[in-house]
Amino acid sequence: MEHYALIKQLHVTAATLSLLLFALRAWWSVREAPIRRARWVRVLPHLIDTTLLALGVTLMVMLSLWPHQHPWLAAKLIALLGYIVLGTVAIKRGRTPAVRGTAALAAVAVFAYMVGAAIHHSPLSWWA
Repeated sequence: MEHYALIKQLHVTAATLSLLLFALRAWWSVREAPIRRARWVRVLPHLIDTTLLALGVTLMVMLSLWPHQHPWLAAKLIALLGYIVLGTVAIKRGRTPAVRGTAALAAVAVFAYMVGAAIHHSPLSWWA
């Protein structure tokens, strides 16, 4: 537990970077900007998201929080799957800019739900 505060802050920082980079990539995808195909744009999100997930799992283990015992954590992990699916539609699988933009907005809403669930420790997220 001695490094809890540092790991939590790194997790929050990685989440913030992940969201900001997702929003930028989604904007580029909707605008069909050529930069979205740059190598760093395709690699950096994987590094950040892997770090985010590893830090989240570390916190979960450190605090002995298991999804089957804490509904808010289970809801957050289920929402993460939805965020990933929506993110892939927003960045590369959406056939039109309108579909990609709609998926991006939905992904950001799911991300906001996950943040609320984490802050309030409730599957009701911001409505808790």
